[in-house]
Amino acid sequence: GDPKARIVVVGLAPGAHGANRTGRMFTGDESGRWLYRALWKAGWGSQAKSANREDGLQLKEVWITSPVKCAPPTNRPTPQERDACNGFFQREMDLLKQAKVYLALGGFGFEAVARYFGLKPKPKFSHGLEVKLPEGRWLIGSYHVSQQNTFTGRLTEPMLDGVMRKAAKRAGLLR
Repeated sequence: GDPKARIVVVGLAPGAHGANRTGRMFTGDESGRWLYRALWKAGWGSQAKSANREDGLQLKEVWITSPVKCAPPTNRPTPQERDACNGFFQREMDLLKQAKVYLALGGFGFEAVARYFGLKPKPKFSHGLEVKLPEGRWLIGSYHVSQQNTFTGRLTEPMLDGVMRKAAKRAGLLR
């Protein structure tokens, strides 16, 4: 992603058949097709698809990360896996201080950002929820772009585009 990004997309963990295989978050699986198409439509990606980290995709104003850095065996990180990676996630977030918006894909990423900022009480995740953070920053929740959500219609393309518009507005990037 863009190290000067104003929007940080926070997922769950690398997918075993996606990022773990390709070397780029949300690449090589169905969730990536949804995410990169939405980023491209918002004007933050140079192309609508990503097959691997050498495919020419450039992101502008966006950084993509996850609280867990290796693919969990059961596809859902345990608290122990989250805690083992927390130091890496904290340092990465510290380096992205210019960010204005944290777009959390799913409750796990939402909780990680809330924990990073020390929010108490922790807000309850919901799709489209906007939470004011310190220093004029925002946390925005979105259902994860997983097949479980997209194939069942829990997350639709207009819903994802809607949270992208919210992120653009809060980051001062509306075009």
